[in-house]
Formats: sequence, C-alpha cells, structure tokens
Amino acid sequence: MKNLSLRLRYWFDNLMAKGTSALLLWLFIATAVMLVFIGLLAKLTPEGQDLPLSQLIWMGLMRTLDAGTMGGDQGSYPFLFLMFAVTIGGIFMVGTLIGILTTAFDQKITQLRKGRSIVLEENHTVILGWSSQIFYILSELIIANENKKRASIVILADRDKVEMEDEIAERIPARKTTQIICRSGNPLDPNDLRIANIDASRAIILLPPDQRQPDTFVIKTLLAIVHNPDRNPVKYHIVTTIQDETNYEIAKMVGKDEATIILADDLISRIMAQTCRQSGLSVVYTELLDFSGDEIYFKAEPHFTGKSFGELQMAYPDSTLIGICKSDGSIALAPSSRTPINAGDQLIFIAKDDDTIVSSTSPTPSIDEEIIIAPPKPETKPEKTLILGWNDRAPFIVQELDSYVAANSTTSVVSKIPKEEMEQAFRYLRLEHQTVQFIQADTTKRNELEAIGVPQYDYVILLSYAGVEDIQEADAQTLITLLHLREIADRSENRFSIVSEMLDNRNRELAEIAKADDFIVSQKLISLMLTQISENRNLALVFQDLFDPEGVEIYLKPVDHYIHLGKAVNFYTLTEAAKRRDEVAIGYRIATEANDPSSHYGIHLNPPKNELIQFTHQDKIIVLAEE
Repeated sequence: MKNLSLRLRYWFDNLMAKGTSALLLWLFIATAVMLVFIGLLAKLTPEGQDLPLSQLIWMGLMRTLDAGTMGGDQGSYPFLFLMFAVTIGGIFMVGTLIGILTTAFDQKITQLRKGRSIVLEENHTVILGWSSQIFYILSELIIANENKKRASIVILADRDKVEMEDEIAERIPARKTTQIICRSGNPLDPNDLRIANIDASRAIILLPPDQRQPDTFVIKTLLAIVHNPDRNPVKYHIVTTIQDETNYEIAKMVGKDEATIILADDLISRIMAQTCRQSGLSVVYTELLDFSGDEIYFKAEPHFTGKSFGELQMAYPDSTLIGICKSDGSIALAPSSRTPINAGDQLIFIAKDDDTIVSSTSPTPSIDEEIIIAPPKPETKPEKTLILGWNDRAPFIVQELDSYVAANSTTSVVSKIPKEEMEQAFRYLRLEHQTVQFIQADTTKRNELEAIGVPQYDYVILLSYAGVEDIQEADAQTLITLLHLREIADRSENRFSIVSEMLDNRNRELAEIAKADDFIVSQKLISLMLTQISENRNLALVFQDLFDPEGVEIYLKPVDHYIHLGKAVNFYTLTEAAKRRDEVAIGYRIATEANDPSSHYGIHLNPPKNELIQFTHQDKIIVLAEE
C-alpha cells in the first residue's frame, strides 16, 4: 500500500512537471469522465429516463460552467443531488482551469522578461555585448535610421533584459522610427546568438565590455559567430574594436574578411597626436563621424567617366568631393587634380545626405583669381610637448608624435605614476625626432604645475587616468588640472594649445568652462566610428587613410596662406586655391566662434560654395593634404 502511495505521488509529480499543455489535457479528460459518469447516473432517475445521454451530458456541462444554472432545477431528490454534484465538480474544474491558465500566463510573462525569446526581425543591426559606449551607438543609429519607415536594433548581452531597457529609456527617450529590442544571453554561446537572429542581420556591432581583458571577449565572440558550423553561408558584416595591439592579428585571423576591426588605443593615440598640434581638429573628426551633420558618402557617377578629379571638384555646389573609390576597392583621398575617373569608380563626398549630392548644370563658377596666393615656404623648428596624466595610450601618443614633430623636439610626461613605471612603459619606443623625459608629480596641485613651467611648451596634452581611477574620479582630476592650466595660460604671454581627454561625454559640458582648445572623448569617437562602418563597410578604408600619418590627413591651415584677406570670398575660390597645391578644401574655422558649442566651435564643413565670407588672420581653412 505504501509503495502504491509513493507511485501515485511520483506519477502526480511527473504529471505536474509536464507543463500547461499536459495539465489542460488531463483536466479535459477528468471533466469528460465526470460528465459521462453523472449523465449515466442521471439516466437512472425518472427525469432522465426520457432524455438522451447526450442531452444529460450537455445539462451537466452547463452546470459545470455556470453554477447558477442549478437554481432552476426541479425533480426528484436523486436527480437534484446529481445536478448539485456536477455543479460542485464544475466549480472545482473551472477553478483549476483558471489556476492553470493564470500560472501559464505568469510563466510566459516571466519568460518574456528574461528576454530569451527568438527575434524574428530582418535586415536589423545587432549589438553584441554591453558597455558605456552603447548609448552613443544607439543615438547615432537612431539618427541614421530617420529616413527609414521602420528600423530595428537588437541588443544581446549577458544582463537582465528589464535593466537594459530601463537604462536605455533613461538615456535615450526618443527613438523616432527605430525599435530597440533587448535580449538576455551570452554572446559567447552560439545557441544564444540565435536569439538575436544574426543570420538575418545587416550588421553586427561587437561591443567589448567595460572590464579587464575586453579583447578576450571579442576574440571568443568572433569565434562563436564566424566559426559556428550552423552559421549562415552568407558573409557577416561585423564591426568591433581591439585594445591591445598584440591581439589585433589574432582577431583579424579569427574574423577573416567578415570583421572590420579597429585598433582602439592606436586610433585614439593618433587622433590626440594630430589634435594637440591643430586646435579644432577633434571637432572636425566628430562632425565627420556623427550622423547629425555632414558625413562621408560613396556615389557612382558614370556620366563623368573620363573627367579629371580636379574638374569635378567644382561640379558640386552643395557637397565636397574628397576622393575616389577605385573599381578594385582601393581608396584614393585627395588625389592629384589630374587623376581621371575610370569606369566602375565611385566618388567619395562629404555631404549632408546622399540625396544632396547633385552636380551643377550652371556655367563655370566664379573664382577670384586675384586673391589666390602662392604657398609660403614651411618653417620648421624644434617643438616642446607636455603630456599631463597617464593611461596605457601615453606611449602610443608619443610614438605618433614622432611622425609630426621637427627634429630635436622634446616631450615631457608628467603624472602621479612612479617614474620607473613610466620609463618601463616607454622602453620599446623607437623615437627619431624627439627625446622624452619623465616627471612624477600630482597635476591637480597648482604649485607642482607651476614648477613644471607649463608656458614654455608649445602643446599640452591632458590625459585621463583611465584604468587607474574610476571614470568620474578620473574626469574630476582632469577637470581640476584643466582649470589650473587655463588660469596659467591666461596669465602667460606664451600661447600654448591644450587638448584634454574626457571619459564621459556628460563631463565635457562642465569642462567647457575651462576653454580648452579641444576635447577628446575617446569612447564617443570609437563608438561613432563603429556606427559609421556598420552602416557602410567601405568607410573603414577611408578612416584608415585619414588617421594614418603616412597618408592623407586633415589639416587646419591659416587661410591667409591661401588667399589675400580684406575681401569677401566664396568657397569656390578657396577650393581652387587648395587644388593648386593638390589639396582638397573641405571647410573652414572661424576664430571668433572657437569657444561657442552652438556654432560647432567655429567649424564649418562642406559649406555652400556660393556663400561669401570675410576671413581674418586668425581663421583657418580645413584641407585634406599629405603634409
């Protein structure tokens, strides 16, 4: 008897564990058995003798579903007792049904909140992983999707779905035409990758986490995507970043030709090395990389085959021609004006949108030949650069500076990191044009900054203590040092430029009161580049050329080196002046607007070529050039 009881309990436990469908089936069977049994007994009563069994079962069913039906019953006590019994049984059965459905509904809601259901979107952008960069990426993708009726972004991260949705709602309330779908899962698990439906995606952004060894996460996830035996045979479009240069080749080998990989530290180091020497350059890069202003577009113009690059520079009044994408996929930025356009080539533009790239049918534009001047002879002299603060990019920045500074230049690295540790980080550098000295000091203390003699330097780079301090604490120290530097600069007769690195873009608004020449928000710039390449993989080659010291770069040069001042001039004339030096003019900077965020710090990219403007000696022309 005891074994029978255990077996019945075991059977019941297994029944309950089979889920909602099994419980509903057994409830239906139990109800049917009860109704047939009561119907057969009712058939023995005087009231049921003249009624068919099917009608008695129907009567029982009605009393099962509605207990009030029994109130109108009349007849013998056996018949009334049976109707009462079926009503009581019905109350139990219906109550059980409601309980099963409620439990199943709660379980489904819980499952949905866990974010484990498969996404059925197509042609969507997938973001794998979670970090502080995600908000920059989402904001830019939303802007990029404005011209689409409906766009989708799917986020798969090893985090709670509701927490992700709450953070996104707090930071990005307006989503316009873009739907953001969050799913919980481990991007390293091929089974979880199916949740995001990556096979139907148009781009995959692989986001390294904000933690130690992010490269390991990237490489493992690339393995899970590219080398999955059940993967889509069509090639993926993956965009990601690698921090450590030693892991770059491994990531390229794993990702093959399906992954565009940005070497993050190297890129930011190059930008900082270039920006410290040219005030306003970081704003130019930001303008080109975000989707809110002018961006880089590719467009085939077969009717211009046989024309030269120089001829076409004047053909587009509302967009700026900057290069050629050859039919073999190679990129030529700012080529010689005599370079021909061949069949299959695409032109590369800076434009507000791809539909604004329209050639002009009007006669040759007006160019003021009289004010164009010959280029002056370049002057080179040793330069002094000061780096304040510390992070892992410091050695890379100094190495990049070596490609720009004149011979016999000097660079001083000052931070609270022990001098021996700084020297150890620089031990592998091979410098040809500069020497480096190290000073251990707290740059947040005014007296220690005064002792360094900041005004004697030409350029000052203020690094954040990324990886050493908390993000907010690191930005706070940067801000304090920046305020000291600004006061030192105001009291000094020697003008030196200040480039400051911020980790959180929200702190940039606080830092703007210190009036640094440029701010580098490294995470934002990397995020913008990831987003741009996810929309157009050809842009990777353009950015590679722009940030390579051996290729074409962006320069802000004195406008009075190109034209005589004192007269209003249109941008056609500036374009012609730059073209005669095999350079491409892409904009200008107005010095009086340099501290005005609402005017993009004076940066005007891709201006209307017919617009007249009066320049001063402090203004700059922005060009693409090799030097």
